[in-house]
Amino acid sequence: MTLEVEGLRKSFGGVQAVKGVSLRVAAGELLALIGPNGAGKSTCFNMLNGQIRPDGGTVRLNGQDITGLPPRRIWRLGVGRTFQITATFGSMSVLENVQMALLSHRRRLLDLWRPVSREDPAEALALLERVGMAGQAARPCGVLAYGDLKRVELAIALANAPSLLLMDEPTAGMAPAERVALMELTAGIARAGGIAVLFTEHDMDVVFRHADRILVLDRGTPIAEGAPAAVRADPRVREVYLGTGATHDH
Repeated sequence: MTLEVEGLRKSFGGVQAVKGVSLRVAAGELLALIGPNGAGKSTCFNMLNGQIRPDGGTVRLNGQDITGLPPRRIWRLGVGRTFQITATFGSMSVLENVQMALLSHRRRLLDLWRPVSREDPAEALALLERVGMAGQAARPCGVLAYGDLKRVELAIALANAPSLLLMDEPTAGMAPAERVALMELTAGIARAGGIAVLFTEHDMDVVFRHADRILVLDRGTPIAEGAPAAVRADPRVREVYLGTGATHDH
């Protein structure tokens, strides 16, 4: 099992944001973490990624306890992450952005005497080819369409050959067709490469179309988990999140 989380808890003052969340994600599997605003999704993500230290519970990556490790350590152990709002270097080319991630992975960012542009581009180009962006390698990220930026961010997340990919609202701000294309691309890469994917998403069409399993949180507490059809039919999920009229048939 790639990711195993047991009894994760976190409080802020008197507010218990996450109450005993447990989950598992296997290699090549896509697990969606959903719930209404304030459900605790972002807090869970930030604990898994090391940005917030949990009050209790354990996080294991490929059997290794990574609970409370800082983000840089977790990244080096093979966890990639994409963010709701893309974060690239706008003045640098698409290729250079991916090269920077590869240099960081190799612990060579302090080699300031060697410009990024002189780094062997072959590996970066291969990553861009995987996400369909090799043809735009020379373009500055600052002029790209938002959907293309999301693809570049995915390539950056793949630079450390992750066994786990955390994706925070990967299709936020994208047009419907772009959302489908990005998630189909992600699912194909994950299943072909045996990468476990945990993602949050508010677009239920994306969730029910692409997730293998779904975990639903409400006010920090898991209320349902299972295959998309079972979660969609769960009365409590429909009451607190999907609504009684939800008809997601994808």
